[in-house]
Order: sequence, then structure tokens, then C-alpha cells
Amino acid sequence: MGSTRMIFEQITTGGCRSYLVGCEETRAALVIDPAAQQIDHTLALAARRGLRIRYVADTHTHADHFSASRDLSRRLCIPAIMHTLAPARHAEFRLGHGEILRVGTLRVQALHTPGHTSDSMCLLTEGRLFTGDTLLIGGTGRTDLPTGDPAELHASLFTILAALPPETRIYPAHDYKERENSTIGQEFATNPRLQKRDRAAFVEMMRGLNLAAPVHLTEALRTNMSGGKTIDQMLADAAAVVAFIAIEDLRARVAAGDLRLVLMDVRERDAYEAGHIPGARHLPRGQLELRVNTELPDPTAHILAVCENGCISTLAAATLRDLGFMHATALDGGVTTWRELGLPLTLGSAP
Repeated sequence: MGSTRMIFEQITTGGCRSYLVGCEETRAALVIDPAAQQIDHTLALAARRGLRIRYVADTHTHADHFSASRDLSRRLCIPAIMHTLAPARHAEFRLGHGEILRVGTLRVQALHTPGHTSDSMCLLTEGRLFTGDTLLIGGTGRTDLPTGDPAELHASLFTILAALPPETRIYPAHDYKERENSTIGQEFATNPRLQKRDRAAFVEMMRGLNLAAPVHLTEALRTNMSGGKTIDQMLADAAAVVAFIAIEDLRARVAAGDLRLVLMDVRERDAYEAGHIPGARHLPRGQLELRVNTELPDPTAHILAVCENGCISTLAAATLRDLGFMHATALDGGVTTWRELGLPLTLGSAP
């Protein structure tokens, strides 16, 4: 569990690693590189260890997963911490190179280690170095994403990190082989990328990696930099305020010839005309706000939004509720499922 002064927990989310670091004496805690999927688990873990989270920190602007820093900061009313160069607007507490954050009796020192990103920093406390994506176990962070620079990474590794005691334990933000930690000494002795000590050779190696782009690159950068919502968050927020109707219920209404509601297909016109549920009117999601007053003059009407797979219709129903159509619902499923069940479809532009 670490030294007598520190409470330490590692939180794993696939290949991502987050850390809960707490002061044993005061029970104050810091969360490092929290993942959005692990918010409830992180809070439960802190409660179980008797810790009060006082700070949340990202070691850099993540491009491959979604940070929970903003949500934790708002939920707990605590500062979100990043390096002074970080573009994220929600991080109001900035640390510069060498500056120290007090977490109870713990002293957490920031080391600016650009290269993976310009705002990358490592956090050092109690002989543990939380390296973000600067130094990984058996590797390093890539340098081909926005603000990455292989020459800066070389300096960070061979000037800043190489100066630390070799027994310093490292805890990276990622590991895909279920390894928990390593040491500075072990990495400089065995890490293949750290064997390229010459600056030019290291830069050439990093520029020649030819790595595939992260799956969520644009969305992760957008949300982690701006604090905006991910698509999953938008869908979850919409689903939380929308009621749903089962396909079986709609099937029975269609078979009886009595829908008893306004069935609204919110797909694009070509998809609608290629096959829609009998009785469905067409109002594409992109025109919903502009045409709603003429297409749906009765705000008390019961409306059922339908799309291909249930996602766009959920967003549409939530929008309708925001606009005052309090009986707007969404189909639990979509035309794809309707079609797979062999249920009837109408072709063309008529309902």
C-alpha cells in the first residue's frame, strides 16, 4: 500500500491507469488521470479507504480516452489541476515545473516533461512518479499527435527523468500488458526506446513509428480540452429524461391500425423513403427545431420518435421535451430491429 504516509490505489480501465493517492494522517486525497468510465468506482474506492478527494489532476491533455477531471471537479467542488500550458478551460489550478501541491502531509511535485504533448507533466511524491504518457513501461508516449515533439520528449526523458534516483517507481497512465509499475533504473536499462540515447537517433526513431491514430482522437481532444460532452454523454443525458415505447407495443398498434400517437420518423429522406414503419410521418432530426411548430401544432400530442437504431430518436425526443412537448417518447430500438423482425414497411414518401 506504499509508505506509512501514503494510501495508494491503482484503478484500471482497459489499458488506462488512474491513481488514488491519499495522506494517511489527514485522509486528504488526489486522483490522477481519472477515466470517465470509473467515476463511481473512484468515489466508492475513496469512501472505502476513508479518503476525501481534495484535488483531481490530469498529467496531460489525453487524446485516446475521456478524462473525468471536469465531472469530478464539478461534482465534488474541488480544483482540477493541469500544467500551466494545458488548453483545458476547466483546469483552473495550474502547476509549473518544480511547483509543489500539498495533499495533507504529502508533497506532490510537478515536473514539466513535454514531448508527448506540450502540457505533459509527471507528478512525484514519496518515491513514486506518475508519468502520464511521458514514460511507459517498456515504451514512451507517442509524439505524432497534436503538440507532440520527439526532440522535447528526448530532453524530458534524458535530462529530467534520468536525473531521478533509479529506485523511483514509475506509474504510467497506460499499460496494455497488466503490469502495475516499474522503476526509473529498470526502464533506462531495458526500455527499447531509451536505448536510443543520441538525440538525433531518438527523434528519427519516434518519427518512424507510423502508429495508427487513436479511435476517439478528435472526440477525446475536443471534450478533454473544452469540457464539452462526449456522444455517449449526450445520449445518456437524453435517455435519462425520455420515456420509451417497446417495439412489440408499436407492432400491436400498427397491426390494429390505431397508433393513438404521432409516429415521427426522424431519419433523412432517402432512408425514410427506402422503408418506414406504416403510419410514420417524416421530420428529419436536422430540421426538427425549424419545422416543429408547423408539423406539430398540438403541444399536448403524444409523439413517438423513430430512427434507424434508437440513438437519434432519443436525442429528438429529448429535444421535443425541451421544446415543451412533454409527451414525446422514443422507440426502444429502431427501424433496423423492426426490419430484422420481418415487420411491415412502407416505401415512398407517404406515411
